[in-house]
Amino acid sequence: MGAFLSNLGMFYALLGAALAVLMAGMGSAIGVGIAGQAASGVMTEDPSKFAKVLIMQLLPGTQGLYGLLIGFIALSKIGIIGSGGVEVSAIAGLEILAACLPMGIVGLVSGKYQGKTSAASIGIIAKRPDQFGKAMLFPAMVETYAILALLISFLAISGIAL
Repeated sequence: MGAFLSNLGMFYALLGAALAVLMAGMGSAIGVGIAGQAASGVMTEDPSKFAKVLIMQLLPGTQGLYGLLIGFIALSKIGIIGSGGVEVSAIAGLEILAACLPMGIVGLVSGKYQGKTSAASIGIIAKRPDQFGKAMLFPAMVETYAILALLISFLAISGIAL
């Protein structure tokens, strides 16, 4: 029991990194899947729209990348990547866990909804391919919140003293 308690901070920090990666990755997987279904439907009707619908399908994938980035930053902070292990108190571990949660939670939710918005934009491209630029703005608006979560998680992790 004593060994577990002495490593509790490291456990919390690793849990935070894992949640950022897992939750944002799940959001992206859901979103890319939703958009992919819409893209597949358009492709059956007009294969010439492949490039445009592929771009729309890929947009929800960014949340997973942002979560991965926060995971790497957290692992680097605690010395798992790079300089070697660092002593992480339970409080510091909880701080890292809390700092990773914005990216994980927002990544999960925004990835899903960006996928739905991308699917709707794929519907625009199906009927009006000349409106691709305008159609891309709708899922890009959802992306804004994933970027804000990335920023706050990055700043929070950076500000934690170990």
